[in-house]
This record gives sequence, structure tokens and C-alpha cells, in this order.
Amino acid sequence: MVTDARTLNAWRRFGYRLLPGDVYSYILHMRPAEWPIMAGHTLLGYVLAVGVRGALSGEHIGAALRALGIWVVFLNGGTLALNSVFDKDEGDIGYLNAPPPLPRYLLHFSAALLVIGQLLAFTLPAGFQIAYAICFILSILYSVPPFRFKAVAGVDWVINMWGFGSLTPYAAWAATGRPLDVGHGLVLLAFCPLFAGLYPLTQLYQFDEDRRRGDRTLALILGMRTSLVVATVCTVLAFGLLGWALVTLRVGAKGLALLLPLAVWLAVLLPWLVDHATRTPRQHQRGMYRALAAWAVTDVAVLYVFAT
Repeated sequence: MVTDARTLNAWRRFGYRLLPGDVYSYILHMRPAEWPIMAGHTLLGYVLAVGVRGALSGEHIGAALRALGIWVVFLNGGTLALNSVFDKDEGDIGYLNAPPPLPRYLLHFSAALLVIGQLLAFTLPAGFQIAYAICFILSILYSVPPFRFKAVAGVDWVINMWGFGSLTPYAAWAATGRPLDVGHGLVLLAFCPLFAGLYPLTQLYQFDEDRRRGDRTLALILGMRTSLVVATVCTVLAFGLLGWALVTLRVGAKGLALLLPLAVWLAVLLPWLVDHATRTPRQHQRGMYRALAAWAVTDVAVLYVFAT
């Protein structure tokens, strides 16, 4: 833990020396540590649309890269910076440990990112434009008072399961201009309950801080045990939808590869469910990152089954 803190401080010092003023603070509040995860999940939609061979040959690659930058940097980065403005967290938050003090113009900066992203979205097909506009509106409703649906348990859950879970890969699919068929629609839909399962896991290590701040998060209302039960049920539902997609698209024996990510998810969730009461906040945080790793395994398996 000491080594981690020293490494973090070294990178912080380097960043602040490299960039003038508070520029690095603005970047940190966009939480670039999440960008690889967001980029991977976004690109999943692109590869599903054109297939692995199409992706390797560069089919629609220009549109895909443009969509990736708009979605990850402008939409996601802008949304997370906007969250920071109104959350005013002092402790560790998702993808940003020991957040720096809020820079003076963070609200203006985050709003500019979101607006510029919407303008850039107009350079891509209508499906992408609509997906961005929906998530832009959801970002405002999620973070900004008097709405601040982030603090309304249940509503925040629905926003995230659709926004990140299904609309994110759909955006990259839509950027190619390819119509969405039923089978692949089921694949994208499966990520909605999958993220519904992941979402409460991201809140378990912030129990004390969220309670102190007065936020009524989904995990706080449900409690740790119920949150983990919900996560497990939603994960199984997600794989049920993937199984439905297997039948619809008439995928053969390679569909058995989906058993691997299902086993990884259960290996993360079931022990957590058993010993959740004795875990420290740091251990809950590690559990969240293990769940993110399970998500990555799921992405790879889905591409193997449905895009090769």
C-alpha cells in the first residue's frame, strides 16, 4: 500500500510539472484510468458490427476511431468531471484515488466537453448522434441539482445500466451505419443486466463516505448482502440473454466459450457474498476491480463467439 501511494505521488508530481497550472487537475477529474475500460467496451460494438476480420482489415475504422474519441473523452470524461463538480468527494472515488481539489472552472470545462462531443457526434450516422444525445441528457440528470438522480437509488441504477451497459457498445455499432439485427441486439441488450450487476459492486467500498455525505445510493439502501445477491442474479440474467442470442444467430459449439466468463463472474461474486461482512473497504474495492476483470473476460468471449 505504501508503494502504491509512492507511485501515485510520483505520477502526480510528474503530471503537475509537465502541464501548467491546474491543467493536470482537470485531466484527473476526467478519470483517464477508466478510459481503457470504456474504450474496450465501446469498441466491442464496432467489432460486433464488422466482425473480427472486418476490424483487422480496417473496415469503417475512421468512423470507429472518431466515435471512440467522442464517446470516451468528451462524453465519459465530461460526465465524470461533471460528477466531481457536484459530488465534492474528498476520499477515493472510482478510478481516482485521492482526488485533487476541484479546479476553479471544472463546471465550465465539463460542460464544454459534453457540448463539443455532441457537435462532433453530428459527423457520424444518426444512430450515434441519438445515442450521444440520450447519454448527454442522462449525464445532466444524473449529476446536476435539482435532478441529481445519482442520489436517487434505483434511478441512478437504471441510467447506468442502459447508458454504459447497452448504449455504449451500440454507439460504436451505429457509427458503422450498419442496421442492428435482432440477434446482435440481444447481445448488446445482455450488457444492460450485466452492468446492473456490476453497478452496486462499485458502491460497496464507499459505504461510510456515502452515508456521511447523506447520499442514498442503491447499495446503501439494499445493504451489502442484498447488493451482492442482486449482482449475482443480474449476471445470470445477462448470460441468459447471451444464450438467447446464441439460438437466434444459430451459433454452434463455440458458444460454449461463454461458460468461461460466467465461471469467472461466479468465482468473484460467490466468495464475496459469503464473507462480505468481514471485508474491509479496501477489500471491497479490490472486489470491484476483480469484477471489472470479469467484465473484460466477458467482452473477449463475446467477440470470439459472435464476431468470428
